[in-house]
Amino acid sequence: MNSPKIWLWLMLLALAVTSSAAQEMRFFRVAGPVAVTITGISAEGFVTWTNVPTNATFTVQTATDLAAGNWMDWVEVPVSSATTIHQIFDPNPLAGMVFIPAGSFTMGSNLDPISVEQPSHTVYVSAFYMDQYEVTKAKWDEVYQWATNHGYSFDYANSGQGKAANHPAHSMTWYDTVKWCNARSEKEGRTPAYYTSAAQTTVYRTGQVSVQNDWVKWDANGYRLPTEAEWEKAARGGVSGQRFPWGNTISHSQANYRSSWEGGAPYYPYDVNPTSGYHPAYNADDLPYTSPVGSFAPNGYGLYDMAGNMWEWCWDGYASGYYSNSPSSDPRGHASSSARVVRGGSWGVNAFGCRTAGRDGYYPTIRGFDGGLRCVRSAGQ
Repeated sequence: MNSPKIWLWLMLLALAVTSSAAQEMRFFRVAGPVAVTITGISAEGFVTWTNVPTNATFTVQTATDLAAGNWMDWVEVPVSSATTIHQIFDPNPLAGMVFIPAGSFTMGSNLDPISVEQPSHTVYVSAFYMDQYEVTKAKWDEVYQWATNHGYSFDYANSGQGKAANHPAHSMTWYDTVKWCNARSEKEGRTPAYYTSAAQTTVYRTGQVSVQNDWVKWDANGYRLPTEAEWEKAARGGVSGQRFPWGNTISHSQANYRSSWEGGAPYYPYDVNPTSGYHPAYNADDLPYTSPVGSFAPNGYGLYDMAGNMWEWCWDGYASGYYSNSPSSDPRGHASSSARVVRGGSWGVNAFGCRTAGRDGYYPTIRGFDGGLRCVRSAGQ
């Protein structure tokens, strides 16, 4: 009989989640195969603990209310020594971005028999920052105008549409999202991530260039698209083994998607919405039926719209069998694929497409009413 986990828990006030209304108190505790001893907490969000075994995984959990006792997983930390120093939050995250702590998570899913999401496997992802919201039409236009005045060209003159300033931008190719990330970086005086060759000397600003993994300055302080692994880790928000960022079912109270019914009942049992069709709050006008960013509750990391509203371009080349031999640390996708990964579902797809493990590949020349983006930046820059 396996012995139960031994808990030693830690309480601290942290600005790990921010909102426009208030700062939220969070409590953290560390769980593992044996008890741990907390020996230090820094103002920058680093926690130091000691433990007897090595080569084990410890889980940092969080709660916003001790009385409620609703602890949730925050990050899994592989431990290879008797002393661990790990950053679990950032009290001063980058403006408009959320800190995602380094650690492991289970990527993929065995909940549904979908081969492209299997086998589920443990992946370690380095710390990074992610846009709290999908890139809005206002933000896209701001950077786009700067870019076209500073040597950038895009695939279409009207690349990046949107129903309103606070709705997500859409209808841009993968190539245009990559160039836009570079322009956003240069506009802010940051080092761009994407270049036209492995020499990493010419910034990618024009044309349709199939940028390769070794053409990317992964440690630059500029913006880039998330890798597929970064996206899924962030989307789960610390919640493991669930279909969606918040749990195992979905309804229109949680996301902007199309509820699909058949024979008078939802087609998918985990779609618990009481009515069929597009979200009634957003389908009164012309297509696309997007919702303003941040219209629904955030996930555990404070990220909005990680399910529904807009498919989001990722960096990775897409391959259906990639999980069978993908790297276990910071994977960056299939090297020779002609398609790029999209994640998260959209206003126009059903519950199945909005699952956190759900993945698909689009040709990088495609642009549509349901495709947008959000950016990431490497931590420590």
